[in-house]
Amino acid sequence: MKLIELHIVQSFPVSCLNRDDVGAPKTATFGGATRARISSQCLKRAIRELAKELAPELFQGNRSRLIITPLVEQLKKNGLAEARAVELAKQVGDYLATLDDAAAKKNELKVKTLMFLSPAEVASLGKELAATVKKDPKANIEKIIAKACKSAALKDAADIAIFGRMVASDHSLTIEGAGMFSHALSTHKADNDLDFFSAVDDLQSKDEAGAGMTGMLEFTSATYYRYAALNLSLLKQHLTALSSDELKKVVDAFINAAILAVPGARKNSMNANTLPAYVLGIVKDKGQPIQLINAFEKPLVSKNGIADASVVALKEHHSDLKKIWNIQAAIEVAIPDVDLNTFCKEIIAHVS
Repeated sequence: MKLIELHIVQSFPVSCLNRDDVGAPKTATFGGATRARISSQCLKRAIRELAKELAPELFQGNRSRLIITPLVEQLKKNGLAEARAVELAKQVGDYLATLDDAAAKKNELKVKTLMFLSPAEVASLGKELAATVKKDPKANIEKIIAKACKSAALKDAADIAIFGRMVASDHSLTIEGAGMFSHALSTHKADNDLDFFSAVDDLQSKDEAGAGMTGMLEFTSATYYRYAALNLSLLKQHLTALSSDELKKVVDAFINAAILAVPGARKNSMNANTLPAYVLGIVKDKGQPIQLINAFEKPLVSKNGIADASVVALKEHHSDLKKIWNIQAAIEVAIPDVDLNTFCKEIIAHVS
């Protein structure tokens, strides 16, 4: 496979970017030590949202349980009466992601599981379904659904191509994501801390002492190693409807989003937005994706900052791997050796 890899070292101050079921920052044990962790799912969400902002015309997919109402509108637009449109849309929703009967009893049109669709796919579904049932009211709906979704060709859904889609009822609609993401782990041992806070009641009598409320929050601060990769060969297979320039725009949006996106949890109370200390970009013409996380299997200890020590360890580990395993790259480029725009241009020059 032809592959783009991004290896990122990034420090975050007091933060809780990714919470567990009790609201504490997520952790993992690696190298026998507790590490701060940001799940790949959390990072993917942030990257997908930023990519949509950077290239909205190409990243239009929506992952939702509310797929029935937009389809009803498309069916009506293509000449079906509302009652028939609702009936058909429910059939589609039930086939793709199982109709939520409990919600239906409350007059809510929902499916039970999140379904990833693009506007072009919904429009294609509406057009194909409406045209076919007008000719043959007893037509096989399931075959129409598969044909309609495939005819849309993901021309507006680079996000579905990169992040993938699973459709249990019809594997022909399942799409293996071209993007690969690791859980970000701290390069050093990291424990969660407690923040005790109190709030004043503005209308409380001056004679009354004490806070209006008190509480506890958990947080962490850490330097993380993040990894993201893009299988260019698979991406091109998914996005055959796009021109070469459009494909390059997709890759550019992905690279920028993967580097710059920060999960939005507690963004007002902790504001952990930072930029990476180091980004290594690699393009491989063949081979497999390889993380450099084992540079930190032995947790780093430093009194002069962890980020610089992490960059040194990453470079040394990468150099060792290349020598031992004969790993070849078409190009290697790093930030801050070059700026972000130059970094992206040098990588995208290898996209064809």
